[in-house]
Amino acid sequence: MTKRIFHAILVVSLAALLAALTLIIGVLHGYFESRTEADLNQQAVTIARGVSLGGMKYFDGLNISSRVTWVGRDGTVLYDNWQDAATMENHGSREEIKQAMTLGKGTAVRWSDTLGQTAIYCAVRLDDGTVVRASSTRYSVWVLALQAVQPILLVVAAALFLAAFLASRLSKSIVRPINELDLSNPSGVSEDFYDELTPLLARLRMQSHEIHQQMEQLRRRQEEFSAITENMSEGFLVLDIRTRVLSNNSAALRLLETSCVPTPGETSAFVLSREEGFRRCVEEALAGRRSERMVHRENLCRQIIASPVMQDGHLGGAVLVILDVTEREQRESLRREFTANVSHELKTPLTAISGTAEILENGTVKPEDVSHFAGNIHREAGRLIELVNDIIKLSRLDEGGAEGPWEQVDLYRLAGNVLNQVRPAAEKRKLELTLKGGPAMVSGVPQILEEILYNLCDNAVAYNREGGSVAVTVEDTGEGARLTVEDTGVGIPPEARDRVFERFYRVDKSHSRGGTGLGLSIVKHGAAYLGASVSLRSELGKGSTFVLSFPAVGEARN
Repeated sequence: MTKRIFHAILVVSLAALLAALTLIIGVLHGYFESRTEADLNQQAVTIARGVSLGGMKYFDGLNISSRVTWVGRDGTVLYDNWQDAATMENHGSREEIKQAMTLGKGTAVRWSDTLGQTAIYCAVRLDDGTVVRASSTRYSVWVLALQAVQPILLVVAAALFLAAFLASRLSKSIVRPINELDLSNPSGVSEDFYDELTPLLARLRMQSHEIHQQMEQLRRRQEEFSAITENMSEGFLVLDIRTRVLSNNSAALRLLETSCVPTPGETSAFVLSREEGFRRCVEEALAGRRSERMVHRENLCRQIIASPVMQDGHLGGAVLVILDVTEREQRESLRREFTANVSHELKTPLTAISGTAEILENGTVKPEDVSHFAGNIHREAGRLIELVNDIIKLSRLDEGGAEGPWEQVDLYRLAGNVLNQVRPAAEKRKLELTLKGGPAMVSGVPQILEEILYNLCDNAVAYNREGGSVAVTVEDTGEGARLTVEDTGVGIPPEARDRVFERFYRVDKSHSRGGTGLGLSIVKHGAAYLGASVSLRSELGKGSTFVLSFPAVGEARN
């Protein structure tokens, strides 16, 4: 804008300068012409007087720059200071000569063949009827301008410099208030601001207010959107048609296991992950088809759902939702494994019961052996009932629906009761049972607490060596109760320590002692239900130590 104003002012200044120069030259031209005519008239009068007094002799001493001609009464040229009078044609028809003969004076402006230029003629009649004429070249405008070219150029140069300087200063002063206008605060204008721009300022203020409100709404929506997406456990990506990431949340980067932070509108989604399943989902979505795939990596399982985004009937990009389904898949795998294990574990006692019953039914058993076979049926039925009961307990713990109210229980007293329950089995194997520590209160379901302690002590007896020992220690640490069950049994190999809490898992089938394989799984799930933690230390051939750590009573579930 400054340049346009500068050019406009400069052009106007130059136009005014040229107009002024033209006017001045025109005025000068008229002035010089009238002045020349007056001088010639005066010269003609003076020469006429001299000729009247001296005749032809007057011209002998005449020294004048103008052309002087003496014309007789009949038009014959008697004298001319520039040409030979004898060679000149009759001047009686000349306009100025005729006017002088008639009126006493005559003036004319015409082309002179003698001078080869336009000339001004002034003629005066003498008393004897002859005419004296003085003439001079008439200067044209261009000749006058050419003669004054040097001063004109100096004036033009000075005017150009002055016009450029003034145009620059003026354009800047005109634009300065506009440049100083704060568009974010159109109300804060200076006193020298233009009144003509008041409507524009009013419009700017209104638009600024509208933009501010819209920006505030967008900011709130962006904050709400960010708060929602950043607290999502699911990841999402918004892509354009060229696979560039337009928006994402941190969960997406975490689930894709990438450290790359995409730049919106620049980073390709394939930079975040090059897994085949992810790539196929993106390609199919950008081809206009919904896609859903499972992507596995080590212990992580993710489900990727990609959907195309249509805008005005055209494909505009894609939205990807990334779900962590690792736990779900693990649960499904455990369910299948659990189903297979339950089927196997139930089949064993049922097969034994069915076979024994079939023998009894056929009558092939001697009367004295009936009690033996009946005992087998009773034993296997008991094992089957025990297995079913353990499965029911685990199912209730999984569903968080264990029976019984929460109470405050003295763990030391409960441990003593449990040791009395396993004492007969321990005495058969000559095991020494000891209870150490003192009272420690925990909050929980008594039935679950008893099941946990019983399974730990029962395992410590079942997997111990002859003449070994089982030590139970109960402590109040100030931060909660801690129960330790230590045995001197066979121990657990390192590769099996992470699996002993799995359902139906046994380190060695030969040492199962007829158990269901669910004892430690009940311990793990029961402890989790009560908010406790369980840890294991074991050394092969020297024994195992299980430690249960309970939260403080005030922190436990009520």
